[in-house]
Amino acid sequence: MGKRRMPDLYRAPFPLYAIKVDPNTGLIITAGGGGASKTGIKNGVHFLSLELVGSQHSATLLHSHDTETRATMNMAIAGDVIAAGQDGNCSLMRFKQQTPKEGRKPASKEGTGGKGARKRAGRDQNGGGDVKETKDETVRMSLDDVGVVRSDVSPQDPLQKCVRFSSDLTLLLTGGMDGHVRVWEYPSLKEKLDFKAHEGEVEDLDISPDNKHIVTVGRDFTCNVWSGDQLAMGLCWHDNMPQITDKMYRYLQCRFGKVEDQKDGLRLYTVQVPHKRDRKPPPCYLTKWDGQSFLPLLTKPCGSEVISCLAVSDSGTFLGLGTITGSVAIYIAFSLQKLYYVRESHGIVVTDLAFLPDSPKIRAVKGGNEVAMLSVAVDSRCQMHTVANRSSFPVWLALVLCGLIVVGVVLLLQYLFPGFI
Repeated sequence: MGKRRMPDLYRAPFPLYAIKVDPNTGLIITAGGGGASKTGIKNGVHFLSLELVGSQHSATLLHSHDTETRATMNMAIAGDVIAAGQDGNCSLMRFKQQTPKEGRKPASKEGTGGKGARKRAGRDQNGGGDVKETKDETVRMSLDDVGVVRSDVSPQDPLQKCVRFSSDLTLLLTGGMDGHVRVWEYPSLKEKLDFKAHEGEVEDLDISPDNKHIVTVGRDFTCNVWSGDQLAMGLCWHDNMPQITDKMYRYLQCRFGKVEDQKDGLRLYTVQVPHKRDRKPPPCYLTKWDGQSFLPLLTKPCGSEVISCLAVSDSGTFLGLGTITGSVAIYIAFSLQKLYYVRESHGIVVTDLAFLPDSPKIRAVKGGNEVAMLSVAVDSRCQMHTVANRSSFPVWLALVLCGLIVVGVVLLLQYLFPGFI
């Protein structure tokens, strides 16, 4: 595993900053743009369908939604609603994939439906006779605005830095450049909390599955745990690493994750990156925390390339990392051991990652892979990263072999020592 050019799953006409996979429809939703500057680079949200052809994944653009002068920098989904961070606002949009309608008349040459229509039956157009109905195979989608909230009130260049929905989809959380965390009841969008979480911008946030704790990461070197709007504790990842001082590293991102095979198990994962760039760059670090007590369980270095984004698989089994130099890696969450790595897979900063969820719509296109993860970057590319199912030794076969060994040992002893049994 090293530097190699990964094939592009999709390439957008603008820089990509966010990607999500809808588990209900199997749609890939990715977004970005050039912002308000008049450079000719558009801003939009693209909906892609994912297919597995043989052993290769392919993506097809189904719908492109123009967001005018607003680039989507971060995104979260709740059912059929997208919460998009656009400048200092969080815009909520409802999407719907419409079933192709049958029984339409053939489109005229001037119509827009001809591209997606396929003739079912009929005589030669030049030979006369009626042309029968056609089946319109064009996939149609609708996208409607359902609300907007002000998520950052910085006097200059307001910007929402992160957005999350709670697991039960009752809360919407945002963090911005002004250091505030804002929580709204969903779907009413009634403001519930607004508190100063950090001095300077909020880099990232997440909420525990039971909604009891909010974890925030700030540019001010701190990672805080909140109970409502009250500070519960601040985290310190390097207590047992005296060579690391307080201002050498800063937290970058945080994510809660499940514990495989533990119903109530919960972990928190954080990424720490060097505050200053050195000629010989020090390593970045991954830390695993107990998700209830918030005690550090394991910290490991994860390479000298500066991390830019973090993702956790739905099962909590895998972690995904992207770097500012375009590299992509997958780690085993339990041991923080690197499982997959492609150096400079993208040409520039990896901005977001998304694991394919384990849902019926996705399972078929996942193929024979143990894990599949999408990455997007400022280079406008969307890529797929997969790890094939690792061969495992069946438990039943191991038991059979153990039984045969025991029988063999007993027979050998009986042969060497008659009357042993």
